[in-house]
Parts: sequence; structure tokens; C-alpha cells
Amino acid sequence: MELTFCSKGAALEVTGSRHFLSINGQRIQIDCGAFQGKRKETEEKNRSGFENVEQTSALILTHGHYDHCGLIPYMVKKGYKGNIYTTPASRDIASLIMMDSAHIQARDKEYLEKQARKKGEPFSWEPLYTEQDVVQATELFVGFSYHRPFYILPGVMAEFFDAGHILGSALVLLTLQKGAGWKENLRILFTGDLGRKGKPIIRDPEPVPAPDIIVLEGTYGDRLHDTQEEVLSKLARIVNETVDRGGKLLIPAFAVERTQELVYLLHLLVDGKQIPDIPIYVDSPMATNATTIFQVHPECYDQEIHEAFLKHHKNPFGFNNLHFVTSVAESKELNKLKIPAIIISADGMCEAGRILHHLANNIQDPRTTLMFVGYTAEHTLGRRILSGQKEVKIFGETYTVRAKVEELSAMSAHADYREIGEYLQALDTTYLKSIYLVHGEQSALDHLSGYLESMGFPKPKIVKPERVYSLI
Repeated sequence: MELTFCSKGAALEVTGSRHFLSINGQRIQIDCGAFQGKRKETEEKNRSGFENVEQTSALILTHGHYDHCGLIPYMVKKGYKGNIYTTPASRDIASLIMMDSAHIQARDKEYLEKQARKKGEPFSWEPLYTEQDVVQATELFVGFSYHRPFYILPGVMAEFFDAGHILGSALVLLTLQKGAGWKENLRILFTGDLGRKGKPIIRDPEPVPAPDIIVLEGTYGDRLHDTQEEVLSKLARIVNETVDRGGKLLIPAFAVERTQELVYLLHLLVDGKQIPDIPIYVDSPMATNATTIFQVHPECYDQEIHEAFLKHHKNPFGFNNLHFVTSVAESKELNKLKIPAIIISADGMCEAGRILHHLANNIQDPRTTLMFVGYTAEHTLGRRILSGQKEVKIFGETYTVRAKVEELSAMSAHADYREIGEYLQALDTTYLKSIYLVHGEQSALDHLSGYLESMGFPKPKIVKPERVYSLI
């Protein structure tokens, strides 16, 4: 009998989730995410580790964020032909994000090729994948709702539970059944990205049956978030201070979940007359499409949103002064605004997308507020701004950061270390043998490991990249 675990991404780092479980020579992969960070290093990482994809028997996707699904089309392009198991909502969100990535890569190729021609230089770069590769990948998706067990290998059953992270996000519980090489049932839990209690729109993370082994994320393993009760007050303050200065509030936000949550909270503040009824622009075609996906997956809503839609027919994702911007021309017109406004635009880490254009036009204006509402990975533009760097490069040009920079950590969809501990305490850990920590930087995982050990859990193992761990 052989049971091993290996991580080829999101080990001592946050992006690029790719985890492998080998069971008696058959390999199951959990997630296939893209790396984000330094361009050259990211390019190398994203193209490596796909030499033997045909050896993978099944791929399970925990949720639709780019750092968990972004390399699925590349894996399919390299020869993977097996099933890709996920929830119906994650299937829809991942399809949207993967196709958006293919569009961006195609535009990048066009731009870089043009620049090379101008300089008389040779050009050979190719995108990781094309739109057709995305189509081929989506044909392999198999959707299973929460609490619907299914077999992925003989004697290996999988079941999805709500992770409370984004729409459709799943905790993956694998049960290696007695009689299939094991003396007793063995349960292995992959948390993917673990969400938080009390978040708007989606349900809380739910407990799973008693696990024997947990592969646990630690993105905020050394951080505590603001409470959910404080978030509306702080958001109202930031909006009002920006309006008083006559400036724009720029919010780099991921198109999925974070944008919809922001719209919902701003809706509450406007209705409660806690902020003025100023124009709010969602400048992201993908966020607009993602909002439509939210509307067709009410099975993922918490009770409050569910009742708003089904009982009162209110749309928490739309109100009078909210505008969804799709065309490039409309986006450019926002630069001409002379009145206070809120602009929500992807990408959340400021590495790509329309937010870069808004930063270039507004970051040197002291009336502007730049508010971060999610995690920014090392070596990204968002992290550099948030850490207080006074000069940054955007599109190769140097800009002085004169905008006021704010962080609303309560908006994070990741559990902090206290919330992670509370989630584990809610589980039956009678049979828990070991915890493996992934998806976090070294300092965060060090702190989380010590914190969980102090709570009486088995001392967690911090997973190193490419190292193989024997689980029995």
C-alpha cells in the first residue's frame, strides 16, 4: 500500500495551487492554478511540471479562482484527457476566468509581436493556451453538487462541502474505503481556500465528517481580519473622506465574489444614507459576466440573499447609480470624470486589466483613494503599493504614489488564523493524524503551525515544493 502527497504549487507561496495524491500508483490532482508575481519567474513556473499529465487519473477543482484553475487549459493542451470534477458554479466561473486569461494572452502576444517588429527583434513567445484550448478543457468538466458523493477511482470516493470562500467553492473530502487496500476508511480533507463565517452572499464554511488527514491553506496564517461588524463602518468612512476631497475611490478587486460583495455592501450603505449616492462603476467585462453567474446559482446563497431574491425580488447586485462598464471606450471615458465616483476594476493584485489604466491616470492625484480589499501576492504591483513604495512602474513608466492607500482586510474571503482554528475546533478530530500546510508564505505558515499546535492539534507539517510526503 502506498499513499503519498506532493505539492508543485502553493507550497511556501500563495498562488499556483497544484497538489498531488498518489494512491497505489494512481495519481489524483487537486487544482491546477496559475502563478502570479515576477513576470519571468511566473512564466517559467507556469510552463513547468506538465511532462507526464497522462499519469494523472483525475483532476478535482476546489473553486474557480485563477490561482486554482488558470492552468487547466494548459494541462489539457499537454495531453490530459481525464475528468475534471468540480461544483456546477465553479465550472461556470472557471470557464469565464480561463477564457478571459486566453483573451489577455492573445492581446499580449499581439502587443509584444508589434513591439518586436518596431525594434527589428526576433519574436517567438506563444501564449500558454488559446480560446480553443479552453473550450477543450471545459468539455472535460463534470459537475457535482455539494453532498453528492461520487467515485473518482475504485474504492476512492469524493464529496464536496461548502468552503464559504467564493460562489461554488468546495472543501474536498476523499474517502479511501475499507477493503480497497485499507484496513479502515481513511478520510483526507483538502480545504482549497477556506472561507469565513458571516460573509455576505455566500454560506459559511461547513463542517465535514471526521478527517484523518487535512491539507490546509494558510494564506492569512499570521493575520487577524477586522470583524464583519466593522467593515461597513470603515467602508463608509473611506467613501465619505474621498468624496470630501472631491476624488475617486479606486478599488482593485477580483471579478468573482469580491466585486459582487462590494456592490452588495455599497448598496446597503446607500440605502442607509451612510454614504452619498455617487456613481459606482464596475469596470470589468469579466465582473459583469460573473455577476450574471451569481444570479443563476442561488443554491450557493446564504439565507439573507436567498430571501431577498425569492421572497422580495430585490436585486442585491444592482441599483440606480450602479453602472457596469464593458467597452474599452466607456472605460476610457471614466478618466474624464470630474466628480467623485467609485471605480471597481480587476485585477485585484494590479497585475493586469483595466485597473492599471485607472492607476496610471489617478495614482498621482492626492484626492484619489486606492483601497485594497483582498490578498496581494509577493512581487505584485498591488503588494508594492500596499507596502508603502512611493514610486511604482505602470506600463514601464514611473509614477509617484500620491493617492491615499487603504486596506479593508475584513473583505478578505480567506479565513485568518483564529478563524482557521475555530473551523478545525468545529470538526470531529478524534482520528486526526496529521495536518499539512499549503498556500501561504513562510512567515504565515510558521505562525499558523505554532498556533494550531498550541490549540492541541498535531504539529502541522509545512509542505515544501516538490517534496513527497508519505501519509501512512
